[in-house]
Amino acid sequence: MKYQQYCPISAATEILGEKWTILIIRELLMGGRRFNELQRGLGDISPALLTARLKSLEEQGMIVRRRVSGQRSHEYYPTEACEALLPVIFAIGEWGLLWTKANMLDADFDVDLLMLYMERAIDPSKLIGNESVIRFKFNDLTEQKDWWLLVKNQNVDLCITDPGKDVDVFFNCSIRTMYEVWMGDRSFKEVTNSGDMVIQGEPALLRNITSWLRPGVFANSPRVPVAAE
Repeated sequence: MKYQQYCPISAATEILGEKWTILIIRELLMGGRRFNELQRGLGDISPALLTARLKSLEEQGMIVRRRVSGQRSHEYYPTEACEALLPVIFAIGEWGLLWTKANMLDADFDVDLLMLYMERAIDPSKLIGNESVIRFKFNDLTEQKDWWLLVKNQNVDLCITDPGKDVDVFFNCSIRTMYEVWMGDRSFKEVTNSGDMVIQGEPALLRNITSWLRPGVFANSPRVPVAAE
């Protein structure tokens, strides 16, 4: 889309204003590299539309596409221009926390996206030993209640079937509660004291959950709009 205005805002919007583009950039800046990984973080986007948006971003100099050695697949890397958008994306997110929360519906709490966030949030170096199993049970789901994160060395893999291994930490709560804790709306202490979350596991890991399960980037962002003077 061309606005034909001599204005940096309109020029930027010509690149960023298409549907899904901002979210694709979010995923790239969060470390998404493979097509399937990007699609996983975007949910309902069709493969054809994602392909078109990636091609457009490549043409605009926002990303570089590189073939994976020995494979037919590609990886996508943000350029300097794309990386410069990180504070912009963060500012949009903080604005959303302040001004759009009332528009959030229960249907917006997506377990697939939540578990992608949980997978990315794990810091293997802060866990004990070379292998750990973290289990999540979402008691408000009727199907696929249980999810596992298998951490081995520096790799974190998501599993939707029981891996048959001893669980080191077990979370039992609703999807909303896990979102609220990860986003920083509520603390682990608050949700466990209220009974909204049950956490069981090795005491050494339970004492420092936020060191190995890192909170979201908006955990310390303001939540209430500043009152007008």
